[in-house]
Amino acid sequence: MRRADRLMQLVQILRDGSLHRASDLANATDVSLRTIYRDMETLAASGVPIEGARGIGYRVTAAITLPPLNLTMTEMEALHIGLRAVAQSDDKELSSAAAALSAKIDAVMPEDRSRAPAGYGFAIYPFADAARGFQHLPRLRQAVRTRQKLEVTLQDKPRIMRPLQLDYWGRLWTCVVWCETTDAFDEIRVDQITALKILPSLFVDERGKSLPDFHKHRQLSDT
Repeated sequence: MRRADRLMQLVQILRDGSLHRASDLANATDVSLRTIYRDMETLAASGVPIEGARGIGYRVTAAITLPPLNLTMTEMEALHIGLRAVAQSDDKELSSAAAALSAKIDAVMPEDRSRAPAGYGFAIYPFADAARGFQHLPRLRQAVRTRQKLEVTLQDKPRIMRPLQLDYWGRLWTCVVWCETTDAFDEIRVDQITALKILPSLFVDERGKSLPDFHKHRQLSDT
């Protein structure tokens, strides 16, 4: 398993908010305790809100805080997209200002980011290509709100999906979907989407395919 995939698996395990022992995480991912300790440090450094310590356990918290500001999910998304868009503009002064603002935000992030690359919204570690997914966020949000089906291309394979919920994990965005192509729930990383198209067809909640059903399914798989 690639390290980025293992880190994503750890985020999915920790996301329930419960305290998980390092030994249990090591068993779940088939790695050593030392590797888990390094992975926790890496996730915390990348911006994932990890709480805990060796010998106690780890959990993911929900708050995203920038002293003295408390940012909502929508505000964080706007910040991501805005900084990325300005940085790519032809105006060198504005592009430079976006990079400077990125560095200032990095400096006040509450997590220990001493080992993470500088540049908020630019170099995202350990998911270094996460910025590629920012372009898809507005359409994903629209589809979740209007309950429109999507044609999503992952690894050059198009799939028809029902977007149910967007989640943010310390600079990494994921989307909970019901995939009509595989006839199963999935939680896709937005940065791995190579193409996305909103389809005209709408969807309604069906038994076994809704967001509450996804949460029940995840709870059963976690037990």
